[in-house]
Amino acid sequence: MSTTGSTTSRTAEKAWRNWAGNVSARPRRVVAPASAAELAAVLREAAEDGLTAKAVGSGHSFTAAAATEGVLIRPEGLTAIRSVDRAAGTVTVEAGVQLKQLNAVLAAEGLSLTNMGDIMEQTVAGATSTGTHGTGRDSGSIAAQITALELVTADGSVLTCSADENPDVFAAARIGLGALGVVSAVTFAVEPVFLLTAREEPMAFDRVMAEFDQLATDNEHFEFYWFPHTDSCNTKRNNRSEGPAAPVPAVRGWIDDELLSNGVFQAACALGRAAPAAIPGIAKLSSRALSARTYTDIPYKVFTSPRRVRFVEMEYAVPREAAVDAIRELKAMVERSDLRISFPVEVRVAPADDITLSTASGRDSAYVAVHMYRGSRYQEYFTAVEKIMTGHGGRPHWGKMHSRDAEYLAAAYPRFGEFTALRDRLDPDRLFANDYLRRVLGS
Repeated sequence: MSTTGSTTSRTAEKAWRNWAGNVSARPRRVVAPASAAELAAVLREAAEDGLTAKAVGSGHSFTAAAATEGVLIRPEGLTAIRSVDRAAGTVTVEAGVQLKQLNAVLAAEGLSLTNMGDIMEQTVAGATSTGTHGTGRDSGSIAAQITALELVTADGSVLTCSADENPDVFAAARIGLGALGVVSAVTFAVEPVFLLTAREEPMAFDRVMAEFDQLATDNEHFEFYWFPHTDSCNTKRNNRSEGPAAPVPAVRGWIDDELLSNGVFQAACALGRAAPAAIPGIAKLSSRALSARTYTDIPYKVFTSPRRVRFVEMEYAVPREAAVDAIRELKAMVERSDLRISFPVEVRVAPADDITLSTASGRDSAYVAVHMYRGSRYQEYFTAVEKIMTGHGGRPHWGKMHSRDAEYLAAAYPRFGEFTALRDRLDPDRLFANDYLRRVLGS
């Protein structure tokens, strides 16, 4: 057996569990390499020992994409901010940097990502590799903001990938599912920090459906939440602003984002799990609890919010032109069923991009996300929603629960064969394989 670098920490047979608690693994070894060279040594050793290897981030995926019984590579050793290049408009960070750390560093430098998702606990490699996204008319996923990445492949090679260097790998590895190698560093495009004005407003479901295309077109970032068992939605429109900054007052922010959205909601979900018949009544109260508000702040303080209530989630990307029909079908399905759904349905949009297995690859997309409180029975609901979304050519989010396999996904992604051919070249012996990848990519 070979040995890894001296600063690589190692433990044996330590169980790993994701944030939601629905996925666990007991790897043979757990390591935390502190450089690309150490990571390469870890991969070579795993191959020599006949073990698979998988990198994990902060565990915010709901699938088993990172699970392994072999070598689990933790992110704590790869957390350096390598460079901030104001002239080039880029920042290069190591794979284990959490988005909240990246946002803080960029803000201190007077810089920002153009768009981001609604939480920032993920590592940059975990978020991008699974296709984490926010909502945007013109700006897409976090991965779409990558200008270069460093990838350590199965044979221990360290590849620098960009549109000019290893472009075929770059096209795929920005959302690589952990199938092509282990990302060790990422370079993002950034821009001078700007202000966003957020306008949050309750709106009737039928009005949102009637105006969906216009709302998505007229606003830089539009999203809405529909509360099942009601005809009520909460809409959010984020647009760039000249200022001045006008953050949510501290007390109002605590009431809305901590007390109502986390504390009271946690209690309501727990009550709903114990007494499902109470859920429709709770939903009607919840839909009326958050009133309209407008505020202006730097981007990450507008895009993101705390999420302390634990849940499981499924999300599908459908062609944007199919969104209204798909959402109406979802609502009708819930209303004619005996399901009791305590979480709102979240809807966002994204423009087409050029990433091989991006859920928005080659088409403008709308995202429909459904959630259930952790510990609740979700199978019937998720199965029914999945049937609706696949009926519209939906593509499942790579980090969220779904039942699709390689046969379905090969038809859903025109460039699927391009990705699997690259996988065959970079990982012919399937060092990075696990049950999830065998299902979604084939053996």
